[in-house]
Amino acid sequence: MQTTTVTNKELEAIREIRNFIMHVGRIPSMRELMSSLGYRSPRSASLIVNKLIKKGVLRRKDDGSLQFIKSIGDETVRAQTIDVPLVGVVACGAPMLAEENIQAKIPVSTKLACPPHRYFLLKAKGDSMNQKGISDGDFVLVRQQIKAQNGDTVVALIDNEVTVKEFHAAGNTVVLKPRSKNKQYQPIVLTRDFQIQGVVVATIPNM
Repeated sequence: MQTTTVTNKELEAIREIRNFIMHVGRIPSMRELMSSLGYRSPRSASLIVNKLIKKGVLRRKDDGSLQFIKSIGDETVRAQTIDVPLVGVVACGAPMLAEENIQAKIPVSTKLACPPHRYFLLKAKGDSMNQKGISDGDFVLVRQQIKAQNGDTVVALIDNEVTVKEFHAAGNTVVLKPRSKNKQYQPIVLTRDFQIQGVVVATIPNM
């Protein structure tokens, strides 16, 4: 099996990029990477980034932004994982898993992301589901599907806005319920004019 050789500086950059993604939910800017690596110029960070692009760790998307597509690590461990896309801000009108929305590919254990189902990761915002163990900044692992059972925690797309709520349906009416200690959140009552993107199967705390 062919392996990619990287320098210690490149490994350090990979770790910083991966940590930034897991804490902030996106790839760091060149200045943010410069700062975290202790460089004095964005050019130094840019040179490292270009090397990681050539080695297939990063990819430059059509809009010029970067995507983290491969983590360098122990191949035995990676054999027990699958790469799950981390979805960033969803652009209006764009499918959730469109290329421009994918920030990175994160290796996730096959015990959590069980083949042959497809999965994605989403960074939770707010505390509307903290009674279901989902806090602000956590990542939720979502199994892609367009249907849900009552009581499932779903990712729903409503007028190009993504929300995570508890699903309940009766006839043609759907109620997406918050589960929060914060009583400011109210249920969302809908007909069928929304899309279920998937069902949350695990929460990964923001460490």
